[in-house]
Amino acid sequence: MGATITVKTNGPLRIEGEFTIVDPAGKAFGLGGRTGVSLCRCGQSANKPFCDGTHGKVGFASDCPARDLPPPAPQPPKP
Repeated sequence: MGATITVKTNGPLRIEGEFTIVDPAGKAFGLGGRTGVSLCRCGQSANKPFCDGTHGKVGFASDCPARDLPPPAPQPPKP
């Protein structure tokens, strides 16, 4: 099994398992052997993209119960 991503109520995205996080250029972040990290959702972390707990200080609120997404929009045929 791959990674599991948990959306924490009023907090970060928690990723656990086997995963790689890359920057826009495709360079991997060094995770220091960690098998779990939390990614910022509030936008206020001083350690982006990683969570530093600032969400608790700024009153970030977000509850995201699981739901089904609609099917993807059809793609136009390729010429």
